[in-house]
Amino acid sequence: MTPVRKLVWTLVVIVSVVIAIAVAFYERPVSFFNRLLYTQMALAGVHSHYVMVEGHRMHYYVAGPSDGPAVVLVHGLGGQAEDWRNLSPFLRALGYRVYLPDLFGFGRSDRPVDFSYSIPDQAASVFAFMDAMNLRQVDLGGWSMGGWIVQRMAADHPERIRKLMIFDSAGLYVQPAWNTALFTPTTSVELDQLDTLLMPQPPQVPAFIAHDILRIARNHAWVMHRALNSMLTGQDTTDALLPRLNMPVLLVWGQLDQIMPLAQGEKMHQLIPQSKLEVVPDCGHMAPVQCADRIGPQVQAFLKQ
Repeated sequence: MTPVRKLVWTLVVIVSVVIAIAVAFYERPVSFFNRLLYTQMALAGVHSHYVMVEGHRMHYYVAGPSDGPAVVLVHGLGGQAEDWRNLSPFLRALGYRVYLPDLFGFGRSDRPVDFSYSIPDQAASVFAFMDAMNLRQVDLGGWSMGGWIVQRMAADHPERIRKLMIFDSAGLYVQPAWNTALFTPTTSVELDQLDTLLMPQPPQVPAFIAHDILRIARNHAWVMHRALNSMLTGQDTTDALLPRLNMPVLLVWGQLDQIMPLAQGEKMHQLIPQSKLEVVPDCGHMAPVQCADRIGPQVQAFLKQ
């Protein structure tokens, strides 16, 4: 093969690979974004693992010194462990061993069909995860639905929780003022409406990315429906449990949260006499991701007290 022909074939192969990657990205952009997140976590020294919990595989991240005090952070409805990527470094900076599990039904954990996805059962699965990690006592944080889960955990087994952190959390007996069906969007319009609820000034999502997000939403809708239907019964609300909490409690709330309005954080603050409420200006429900630079020092100060 002549040098010119060899160069032509090399260029053809390079162009073909680039086109194949571009087509794959166009068809499944969310997978590419997730892989980028996984790589960022790994480069930051956050290690990905799986463990068997209650007969099912649960994915989790762990980072920080092995002999550091343990903190467990629980994500919200439709979320994943990577949602803590911006806040967890503040905990590692204090010397904490940080555990970030994917709840059953979400992230890279199993989606068992025989699981209820209720708040009590998710709380039990997080305790089972702690047992599998040999964590007898932890500082515990939860966001949104995860906040509801950790409230239940702190009420059920207070001896296992040193300090409790609750971020923009559900749990009170309040019927949402917004359409809960938006958590399983079926059109780009509904997806835009959900983004507007989740964050102030949401970014414009390109059509091909929105299409992939909606595909994933359809595939996982049964988990979301089962979790939402359980929560909306009002059976597992925490209004009566919160006054019984005796550990230090930090409440962190985005001032502009439309999913869980600030009034709910203020009511939780009233129900937990020893709690501290930190309000984050100009932030919405996604405050732990989008406003971690302001939340992180508040969390550090709370944990150091």
